[in-house]
Amino acid sequence: MSIQHESYKLQYFDVPGRAEHIRYIFAYAGVDFDDVRVSKDQWPELKKKTLFGKLPVLVIDGKDVPQSNAIARYLARQFGLTGKTEWDALQCDVLVDTLGDLQESVTKVMKEPDPIKREELRARVTKEELPFYLSKFEKIVKDNGGYSVGSDVTWSDLVLAVLLDQFEGMYGRAALNIYPSLKGLKERIHDVPNVKAYLEKRPPRSPLPRQ
Repeated sequence: MSIQHESYKLQYFDVPGRAEHIRYIFAYAGVDFDDVRVSKDQWPELKKKTLFGKLPVLVIDGKDVPQSNAIARYLARQFGLTGKTEWDALQCDVLVDTLGDLQESVTKVMKEPDPIKREELRARVTKEELPFYLSKFEKIVKDNGGYSVGSDVTWSDLVLAVLLDQFEGMYGRAALNIYPSLKGLKERIHDVPNVKAYLEKRPPRSPLPRQ
C-alpha cells in the first residue's frame, strides 16, 4: 500500500552519479520534488549532518533517508513501478543490482584522475565488461518485448536508461546501434513527456566531489 507524502527533497551533487535514477523515477511518475544540487563548498558542512556521511539523501516529510537504491526501490513501490507481481519486483531487483555492478566499473573510469590509468580502465571496461553485460541486457529486453521486466515500464527500465545515457556520453550515440533493443528502450523512456521535460532542464554536469 502506498503512503501519501507531503514533500520530497533529494540532496545530491550536480552530477548524475548515484541519484540520476531517482530523478528519473520522480520525473516518470510526474511527482514534484526539490532537486537540491549540492556544491563542493556546501558538502563539508552538509556531510556532518548526514547519517553515514554520504549522498544521496532523500528527505521525506522532514525525515532523512540515505542509500540510493533503498530510496529508488521505495519510490518505485510508491509509484507503481515494480511490476504487477512479486516475481516482477524480484526480477527488477536482480537487474538493478546487476546494473549496479556495471555502473561501479563505469564510475571508476569517470572518476580516475590519472589519465594513463583512466585509459587502462576504460579499455578493460570497453573490451570486457560492457560487451558482456550489454549483450545480456539486450537479449533480456528483446525477449521481453521491449521491457526489462513484465509488459510495462518498471524502475529497472529507468535505471537501465540512465546507464545507457552514460554509455552514449562516453562512446557516442552510434555505440548503441549494435544493441537495438536497448537503444529502443532508452529512446522510449526519453520520449516520455515528463522525462523529456526533466532532461531538457537538467543542468550541465559538474565534477563530482569526493565523499
